[in-house]
Amino acid sequence: MRLILPILTVMVWASIAATPALAEPTPVSLATATPGGGFMLYGDNAAAVINETDPTLKVETQNTKGSLENIGLLEEGKFDLALVQGVAAHEAFAGIGRPPVKLKVIAAIYSSPGMFVVKDASAARFVRDLVGQPVAWGTRTSGLTLMARYIMDGLGLDRDKDFKGTFLQKAGDGPPLVIDGKVGAFWGAGIGWPGFTRVMKTGGRFVGFTPEEVEKVTSKHDFLKAMTVPAGSYAGQKDDVNSIGVWSFILSRPDLPDEVAYKVARALHTGHDALVTRLPQARETTLQNTKTSSDASRIHPGVLKFLKENGL
Repeated sequence: MRLILPILTVMVWASIAATPALAEPTPVSLATATPGGGFMLYGDNAAAVINETDPTLKVETQNTKGSLENIGLLEEGKFDLALVQGVAAHEAFAGIGRPPVKLKVIAAIYSSPGMFVVKDASAARFVRDLVGQPVAWGTRTSGLTLMARYIMDGLGLDRDKDFKGTFLQKAGDGPPLVIDGKVGAFWGAGIGWPGFTRVMKTGGRFVGFTPEEVEKVTSKHDFLKAMTVPAGSYAGQKDDVNSIGVWSFILSRPDLPDEVAYKVARALHTGHDALVTRLPQARETTLQNTKTSSDASRIHPGVLKFLKENGL
């Protein structure tokens, strides 16, 4: 008996030593944007769903100044993933004002129809009614603010000269300015966008674009697309709103491993219903939208593999 116990002890410890330790989840950093905006809301919920769906990943989000900063952070390798608004992505890939980027598309997350929100009592019914008026455009590094410059240019207007523009420190600063009457309108984009939600709940109204204006803008800047925000998308929204916008993306640093990109795409697809439950606008985060909104050469090879496995 005295001999057996030491032998058993040695065998147990040998067995424990031979058992492989559970692998730590792969950390994945995700840059979002300023508090109070749609990117932080989307990023935090997407990260939670990815982590729940695939325990081998650990996505952690961090607030940033927005799309323009995020592009630089990805190029420098300081983040694995980042949310980038479509116009900012367009300029980066096309090399407008800078060398073309080698970043990769992980997913198209949702469309971003741009429009203004005003107080319901405002006299403004059309964009031209806002010329010369105080307007909050968002943060200077936001892709939405950049999109506004292109859209106003398409209308023959100068975003910075034809309006009394206010630029924000963070997106969440915009709604109080409208609600308190300090600006006449607040520019933003998307369905379920937090800034719009806050103003509409207090009695707001949208100012979109006429069909002629949509045609004029999209003819000059063909990467911008005609979009519609259906009635009822926000509390108190009685009518459809004609809009102009782009897709927003999750982009990755150029050297993100194929396996990580594949797993992120798979987790977003597998956890789609859970993400939509958390965030209705995420219903547009689909494999089909990722494929059709991006040139195949810009989509990460790991994501392309998953698309092909799903018949796309």
